[in-house]
Amino acid sequence: MDKFQCIQAFVRVAETRSFVEAARQLNVTPSVITSRVKQLEAYVQSPLFHRSTRAVVLAEAGVNSLEDCADLVSRLDSTMERMRLMKTTPTGILRLQVLPGFALGHLGFALKDFGAQYPHIELDITVSDVAVNPVDKGYDVALQIFRPSAESLIERPLFEVKRVFCASPDHLAQFGTPKEPADLLRFNLGLYSAYPTRDRWTFRGTGEETSLHLPAAIRSNSIHLLRDFALSGGGITCLPTLVCGEDLLNGRLVVVLADYTLPTLELLAIYPVTHRRAVKVKLFVDFIAHRFAGEPVWDLALCQLAASQKDTNGSADRSKRPGTLKRNKPPSKNNANPKHQLRER
Repeated sequence: MDKFQCIQAFVRVAETRSFVEAARQLNVTPSVITSRVKQLEAYVQSPLFHRSTRAVVLAEAGVNSLEDCADLVSRLDSTMERMRLMKTTPTGILRLQVLPGFALGHLGFALKDFGAQYPHIELDITVSDVAVNPVDKGYDVALQIFRPSAESLIERPLFEVKRVFCASPDHLAQFGTPKEPADLLRFNLGLYSAYPTRDRWTFRGTGEETSLHLPAAIRSNSIHLLRDFALSGGGITCLPTLVCGEDLLNGRLVVVLADYTLPTLELLAIYPVTHRRAVKVKLFVDFIAHRFAGEPVWDLALCQLAASQKDTNGSADRSKRPGTLKRNKPPSKNNANPKHQLRER
Protein backbone atom coordinates (compact mmCIF):
# COMPACT_ATOMS: atom_id res chain seq x y z
CA MET A 1 0.00 0.00 0.00
CA ASP A 2 1.37 3.36 -1.07
CA LYS A 3 -0.05 5.62 1.63
CA PHE A 4 0.61 8.84 -0.26
CA GLN A 5 -1.09 7.61 -3.44
CA CYS A 6 -4.06 6.42 -1.38
CA ILE A 7 -4.36 9.76 0.44
CA GLN A 8 -3.95 11.61 -2.86
CA ALA A 9 -6.77 9.56 -4.40
CA PHE A 10 -9.01 10.23 -1.38
CA VAL A 11 -8.40 14.00 -1.55
CA ARG A 12 -8.98 14.18 -5.30
CA VAL A 13 -12.27 12.20 -5.06
CA ALA A 14 -13.41 14.39 -2.16
CA GLU A 15 -12.62 17.56 -4.13
CA THR A 16 -14.24 16.43 -7.39
CA ARG A 17 -16.99 14.29 -5.84
CA SER A 18 -16.26 11.80 -8.59
CA PHE A 19 -14.12 8.69 -8.86
CA VAL A 20 -14.05 9.04 -12.65
CA GLU A 21 -12.90 12.67 -12.61
CA ALA A 22 -10.29 11.94 -9.94
CA ALA A 23 -8.95 9.13 -12.14
CA ARG A 24 -8.77 11.44 -15.16
CA GLN A 25 -6.88 14.13 -13.26
CA LEU A 26 -4.41 11.64 -11.83
CA ASN A 27 -4.04 9.87 -15.20
CA VAL A 28 -5.08 6.44 -13.94
CA THR A 29 -8.17 4.28 -14.41
CA PRO A 30 -11.24 4.62 -12.17
CA SER A 31 -10.64 1.11 -10.86
CA VAL A 32 -7.21 2.21 -9.57
CA ILE A 33 -8.80 5.12 -7.70
CA THR A 34 -11.44 2.80 -6.25
CA SER A 35 -8.76 0.34 -5.14
CA ARG A 36 -6.66 3.04 -3.48
CA VAL A 37 -9.61 4.49 -1.57
CA LYS A 38 -10.62 1.01 -0.40
CA GLN A 39 -7.07 0.36 0.82
CA LEU A 40 -7.11 3.59 2.80
CA GLU A 41 -10.52 2.80 4.28
CA ALA A 42 -9.27 -0.64 5.31
CA TYR A 43 -6.19 0.93 6.88
CA VAL A 44 -8.16 3.48 8.95
CA GLN A 45 -10.92 0.91 9.54
CA SER A 46 -13.65 3.36 8.66
CA PRO A 47 -15.56 4.35 5.49
CA LEU A 48 -14.49 7.68 3.98
CA PHE A 49 -17.37 8.04 1.50
CA HIS A 50 -21.07 7.18 1.22
CA ARG A 51 -21.47 6.01 -2.37
CA SER A 52 -24.62 5.89 -4.43
CA THR A 53 -25.41 5.86 -8.12
CA ARG A 54 -26.11 9.59 -7.96
CA ALA A 55 -23.40 11.05 -5.71
CA VAL A 56 -20.27 10.56 -3.70
CA VAL A 57 -20.63 12.04 -0.20
CA LEU A 58 -18.00 12.26 2.50
CA ALA A 59 -18.56 10.06 5.53
CA GLU A 60 -17.79 11.33 9.02
CA ALA A 61 -14.22 10.00 8.96
CA GLY A 62 -13.71 11.65 5.58
CA VAL A 63 -14.98 15.01 6.77
CA ASN A 64 -12.74 14.94 9.83
CA SER A 65 -9.57 14.04 7.92
CA LEU A 66 -9.98 15.86 4.60
CA GLU A 67 -8.34 19.15 5.64
CA ASP A 68 -5.23 17.47 7.05
CA CYS A 69 -4.94 15.13 4.08
CA ALA A 70 -5.38 17.95 1.56
CA ASP A 71 -2.70 19.98 3.34
CA LEU A 72 -0.34 16.99 3.28
CA VAL A 73 -0.84 16.43 -0.45
CA SER A 74 -0.39 20.14 -1.18
CA ARG A 75 2.85 20.38 0.78
CA LEU A 76 4.30 17.26 -0.81
CA ASP A 77 3.34 18.42 -4.31
CA SER A 78 5.00 21.77 -3.60
CA THR A 79 8.16 20.06 -2.35
CA MET A 80 8.32 17.81 -5.39
CA GLU A 81 7.91 20.81 -7.67
CA ARG A 82 10.75 22.66 -5.97
CA MET A 83 12.92 19.58 -6.33
CA ARG A 84 12.06 19.40 -10.02
CA LEU A 85 12.84 23.08 -10.55
CA MET A 86 16.21 22.70 -8.84
CA LYS A 87 17.33 20.63 -11.81
CA THR A 88 16.77 23.53 -14.18
CA THR A 89 17.39 26.37 -11.72
CA PRO A 90 19.86 25.02 -9.16
CA THR A 91 19.69 26.75 -5.80
CA GLY A 92 21.03 26.36 -2.28
CA ILE A 93 24.35 26.17 -0.49
CA LEU A 94 27.35 24.25 -1.85
CA ARG A 95 29.95 23.59 0.84
CA LEU A 96 33.52 23.27 -0.41
CA GLN A 97 36.93 22.55 1.06
CA VAL A 98 39.72 23.83 -1.21
CA LEU A 99 43.50 23.46 -1.20
CA PRO A 100 45.14 26.84 -0.39
CA GLY A 101 47.51 26.64 -3.36
CA PHE A 102 44.54 26.44 -5.72
CA ALA A 103 42.18 28.70 -3.79
CA LEU A 104 44.62 31.61 -3.74
CA GLY A 105 45.41 32.98 -7.17
CA HIS A 106 43.25 30.68 -9.31
CA LEU A 107 39.86 29.59 -7.97
CA GLY A 108 38.58 33.06 -7.10
CA PHE A 109 38.76 34.21 -10.72
CA ALA A 110 36.88 31.10 -11.88
CA LEU A 111 34.17 31.55 -9.23
CA LYS A 112 33.19 34.89 -10.76
CA ASP A 113 32.13 33.08 -13.92
CA PHE A 114 30.52 30.23 -12.01
CA GLY A 115 28.44 32.72 -10.03
CA ALA A 116 27.34 34.46 -13.22
CA GLN A 117 26.30 31.12 -14.69
CA TYR A 118 24.53 29.81 -11.56
CA PRO A 119 23.52 32.88 -9.53
CA HIS A 120 21.27 30.97 -7.14
CA ILE A 121 24.00 28.64 -5.83
CA GLU A 122 25.60 30.00 -2.67
CA LEU A 123 29.18 28.89 -2.04
CA ASP A 124 30.51 28.24 1.47
CA ILE A 125 34.28 27.69 1.08
CA THR A 126 36.79 26.49 3.66
CA VAL A 127 40.43 26.90 2.56
CA SER A 128 42.56 24.11 4.03
CA ASP A 129 44.96 21.42 2.86
CA VAL A 130 44.03 18.93 5.59
CA ALA A 131 42.91 15.67 3.99
CA VAL A 132 39.46 15.08 5.47
CA ASN A 133 36.50 12.90 4.68
CA PRO A 134 33.98 15.37 3.23
CA VAL A 135 31.14 13.32 4.70
CA ASP A 136 32.48 13.73 8.25
CA LYS A 137 32.98 17.49 7.89
CA GLY A 138 29.80 18.25 5.99
CA TYR A 139 31.46 19.26 2.72
CA ASP A 140 29.76 18.58 -0.60
CA VAL A 141 33.08 18.63 -2.49
CA ALA A 142 36.75 18.75 -1.46
CA LEU A 143 39.37 19.97 -3.96
CA GLN A 144 42.52 18.32 -2.63
CA ILE A 145 45.72 16.58 -3.62
CA PHE A 146 45.85 14.11 -0.77
CA ARG A 147 43.31 11.32 -0.62
CA PRO A 148 41.47 10.81 2.67
CA SER A 149 41.47 7.25 3.97
CA ALA A 150 37.73 6.75 3.73
CA GLU A 151 35.35 4.52 1.86
CA SER A 152 32.51 5.41 -0.50
CA LEU A 153 34.14 8.49 -2.01
CA ILE A 154 34.43 9.45 -5.66
CA GLU A 155 37.65 11.00 -6.96
CA ARG A 156 37.60 12.99 -10.19
CA PRO A 157 41.04 14.10 -11.41
CA LEU A 158 41.07 17.75 -12.47
CA PHE A 159 44.67 18.49 -13.50
CA GLU A 160 48.28 17.56 -12.77
CA VAL A 161 50.22 19.42 -10.10
CA LYS A 162 53.93 19.73 -10.89
CA ARG A 163 56.53 20.74 -8.30
CA VAL A 164 59.96 22.36 -8.69
CA PHE A 165 62.83 23.27 -6.43
CA CYS A 166 63.50 26.98 -6.75
CA ALA A 167 65.20 29.95 -5.12
CA SER A 168 65.68 33.66 -5.61
CA PRO A 169 68.44 34.82 -8.00
CA ASP A 170 70.14 36.67 -5.11
CA HIS A 171 70.30 33.50 -3.00
CA LEU A 172 71.84 31.50 -5.85
CA ALA A 173 74.30 34.29 -6.63
CA GLN A 174 75.47 34.24 -3.01
CA PHE A 175 75.48 30.51 -2.29
CA GLY A 176 75.75 28.89 -5.71
CA THR A 177 73.42 26.59 -7.67
CA PRO A 178 72.96 22.85 -7.00
CA LYS A 179 73.79 20.69 -10.00
CA GLU A 180 72.40 17.38 -8.74
CA PRO A 181 69.95 16.36 -5.97
CA ALA A 182 72.67 15.51 -3.43
CA ASP A 183 73.90 19.11 -3.63
CA LEU A 184 70.71 20.22 -1.86
CA LEU A 185 72.18 18.89 1.40
CA ARG A 186 74.48 21.95 1.44
CA PHE A 187 71.65 24.50 1.29
CA ASN A 188 69.03 25.96 3.60
CA LEU A 189 65.84 24.20 2.55
CA GLY A 190 62.22 25.12 3.11
CA LEU A 191 60.05 22.02 2.75
CA TYR A 192 56.33 21.26 2.92
CA SER A 193 55.53 19.11 5.93
CA ALA A 194 52.35 17.34 4.79
CA TYR A 195 53.65 15.23 1.91
CA PRO A 196 53.07 11.53 2.60
CA THR A 197 56.75 10.79 1.88
CA ARG A 198 57.78 13.22 4.64
CA ASP A 199 61.54 13.95 4.27
CA ARG A 200 62.17 11.29 1.61
CA TRP A 201 62.43 12.83 -1.88
CA THR A 202 62.66 11.11 -5.26
CA PHE A 203 64.24 12.82 -8.29
CA ARG A 204 63.94 11.45 -11.81
CA GLY A 205 66.71 12.33 -14.23
CA THR A 206 67.66 11.04 -17.65
CA GLY A 207 67.75 7.28 -17.22
CA GLU A 208 68.15 7.43 -13.45
CA GLU A 209 66.20 7.89 -10.25
CA THR A 210 67.67 9.35 -7.07
CA SER A 211 66.07 9.06 -3.65
CA LEU A 212 67.44 10.83 -0.60
CA HIS A 213 66.53 12.24 2.81
CA LEU A 214 66.49 16.04 2.91
CA PRO A 215 66.69 17.88 6.24
CA ALA A 216 64.92 21.25 6.32
CA ALA A 217 65.86 24.56 7.87
CA ILE A 218 62.15 25.42 7.73
CA ARG A 219 59.32 22.89 7.57
CA SER A 220 55.75 24.14 7.25
CA ASN A 221 52.27 23.08 6.19
CA SER A 222 51.89 26.46 4.43
CA ILE A 223 53.02 26.52 0.81
CA HIS A 224 52.64 30.30 0.74
CA LEU A 225 54.92 30.75 3.74
CA LEU A 226 57.56 28.66 1.95
CA ARG A 227 57.10 30.78 -1.18
CA ASP A 228 57.76 33.92 0.86
CA PHE A 229 60.82 32.24 2.38
CA ALA A 230 62.21 31.61 -1.10
CA LEU A 231 61.37 35.12 -2.35
CA SER A 232 63.16 36.65 0.63
CA GLY A 233 66.37 34.85 -0.33
CA GLY A 234 66.20 32.60 2.72
CA GLY A 235 66.95 29.39 0.85
CA ILE A 236 65.79 26.82 -1.67
CA THR A 237 62.29 25.44 -1.44
CA CYS A 238 60.02 23.04 -3.31
CA LEU A 239 56.82 24.65 -4.59
CA PRO A 240 53.93 23.60 -6.83
CA THR A 241 54.03 25.51 -10.11
CA LEU A 242 50.44 26.64 -9.58
CA VAL A 243 51.78 28.65 -6.61
CA CYS A 244 55.12 29.89 -7.98
CA GLY A 245 54.44 30.04 -11.74
CA GLU A 246 54.19 33.84 -11.89
CA ASP A 247 57.37 34.22 -9.82
CA LEU A 248 59.24 31.95 -12.22
CA LEU A 249 57.95 33.77 -15.29
CA ASN A 250 58.99 37.21 -14.04
CA GLY A 251 62.34 36.03 -12.67
CA ARG A 252 61.67 36.54 -8.95
CA LEU A 253 62.39 32.83 -8.53
CA VAL A 254 64.61 30.50 -10.56
CA VAL A 255 64.20 26.74 -11.04
CA VAL A 256 67.12 24.64 -9.85
CA LEU A 257 67.79 21.02 -10.85
CA ALA A 258 65.80 21.62 -14.02
CA ASP A 259 67.04 18.35 -15.52
CA TYR A 260 65.26 16.42 -12.77
CA THR A 261 61.54 16.00 -12.16
CA LEU A 262 59.57 15.09 -9.06
CA PRO A 263 56.64 12.65 -9.07
CA THR A 264 53.55 14.40 -10.37
CA LEU A 265 50.53 14.90 -8.11
CA GLU A 266 46.90 15.48 -9.09
CA LEU A 267 44.27 17.91 -7.91
CA LEU A 268 41.16 15.88 -7.23
CA ALA A 269 37.50 16.69 -6.75
CA ILE A 270 36.49 14.36 -3.91
CA TYR A 271 32.86 13.87 -2.95
CA PRO A 272 30.60 11.22 -1.41
CA VAL A 273 29.10 8.53 -3.64
CA THR A 274 25.68 9.68 -2.42
CA HIS A 275 26.36 13.07 -4.07
CA ARG A 276 27.10 11.55 -7.48
CA ARG A 277 23.82 12.81 -8.95
CA ALA A 278 23.45 15.94 -6.84
CA VAL A 279 22.84 18.72 -9.35
CA LYS A 280 24.92 21.39 -7.57
CA VAL A 281 27.88 19.06 -7.13
CA LYS A 282 27.80 17.94 -10.76
CA LEU A 283 27.54 21.50 -12.07
CA PHE A 284 30.46 22.73 -9.96
CA VAL A 285 32.79 19.80 -10.63
CA ASP A 286 32.03 19.87 -14.37
CA PHE A 287 32.65 23.63 -14.43
CA ILE A 288 36.06 23.35 -12.72
CA ALA A 289 37.06 20.34 -14.83
CA HIS A 290 36.21 22.23 -18.04
CA ARG A 291 37.79 25.49 -16.87
CA PHE A 292 41.12 23.82 -16.07
CA ALA A 293 41.07 21.08 -18.72
CA GLY A 294 44.32 19.96 -20.31
CA GLU A 295 47.75 21.11 -19.22
CA PRO A 296 47.42 24.02 -16.77
CA VAL A 297 48.06 27.44 -18.30
CA TRP A 298 50.82 28.20 -15.77
CA ASP A 299 52.76 25.09 -16.83
CA LEU A 300 52.25 25.84 -20.52
CA ALA A 301 53.65 29.34 -20.01
CA LEU A 302 56.71 27.97 -18.22
CA CYS A 303 57.36 25.38 -20.93
CA GLN A 304 57.04 28.03 -23.64
CA LEU A 305 59.46 30.30 -21.81
CA ALA A 306 61.94 27.45 -21.40
CA ALA A 307 61.72 26.64 -25.12
CA SER A 308 62.28 30.27 -26.13
CA GLN A 309 65.26 30.55 -23.79
CA LYS A 310 66.75 27.38 -25.23
CA ASP A 311 66.51 28.82 -28.72
CA THR A 312 68.05 32.10 -27.57
CA ASN A 313 70.79 30.79 -25.32
CA GLY A 314 71.71 27.61 -27.12
CA SER A 315 73.64 25.44 -24.71
CA ALA A 316 73.54 27.91 -21.80
CA ASP A 317 73.25 26.47 -18.34
CA ARG A 318 69.54 25.65 -17.93
CA SER A 319 69.70 25.80 -14.14
CA LYS A 320 70.24 29.58 -14.41
CA ARG A 321 67.11 30.24 -16.46
CA PRO A 322 63.92 31.36 -14.76
CA GLY A 323 60.84 29.31 -15.47
CA THR A 324 62.50 26.20 -16.92
CA LEU A 325 60.08 23.31 -16.56
CA LYS A 326 60.39 19.76 -17.72
CA ARG A 327 57.32 17.79 -18.74
CA ASN A 328 56.65 14.93 -16.33
CA LYS A 329 55.89 11.36 -17.23
CA PRO A 330 52.47 10.07 -16.17
CA PRO A 331 52.21 9.08 -12.48
CA SER A 332 53.41 5.57 -11.72
CA LYS A 333 51.03 2.76 -10.84
CA ASN A 334 52.29 2.98 -7.28
CA ASN A 335 50.20 6.14 -6.92
CA ALA A 336 46.97 4.37 -7.89
CA ASN A 337 43.86 4.81 -5.79
CA PRO A 338 42.82 2.51 -2.99
CA LYS A 339 40.30 0.02 -4.36
CA HIS A 340 37.51 1.36 -2.19
CA GLN A 341 37.59 4.74 -3.91
CA LEU A 342 36.02 5.42 -7.28
CA ARG A 343 37.36 7.63 -10.01
CA GLU A 344 35.44 9.58 -12.60
CA ARG A 345 36.76 11.24 -15.71
